[in-house]
Amino acid sequence: MNDLLSQKLSDKAPKLWFVTELLGNLIFFVILGVLFFLDTYFSWVYWIEWILMGITVLAVLATIWGMIQPKYLYRSWGYQVDEEFLQTKRGIWKEHWVTIPMSKIQSVTVSQGPFLRYYGLRTIHVETMGSSHNIPALDEQLALDVRDDIAKFAKIKEVDQS
Repeated sequence: MNDLLSQKLSDKAPKLWFVTELLGNLIFFVILGVLFFLDTYFSWVYWIEWILMGITVLAVLATIWGMIQPKYLYRSWGYQVDEEFLQTKRGIWKEHWVTIPMSKIQSVTVSQGPFLRYYGLRTIHVETMGSSHNIPALDEQLALDVRDDIAKFAKIKEVDQS
């Protein structure tokens, strides 16, 4: 397998991951603030406040990591599609290399949630008999082209749903 896979994700991916991580952390801190308020208002037992403080410290550390992680996660992602294999590589601390023979691919789909739509990105989902794999955060047209290439190489027939 290639040391570096030739295809990369969209350069908008780190910003997307940063924003979604920030939103998730914001929601978590609001919930944590409500718990602190309820602890004070109802005078819960003393050890609950200590647990909430411990959770706050861990949440702050996780938030700091969440601000740094997207840049490194983006650098670690790569994929390559050819007539024989779909290959992906991901991982910051532990790299995961996956090689999927085109003959084993059963379906390939493209999805787009609200955040992906805002940034003009899509995610490709590839299904095999035993597992599923994703290629996240590709530019819209590139994702459609890659999906079509995978479907062509895997000899997947389009099914009419009407």
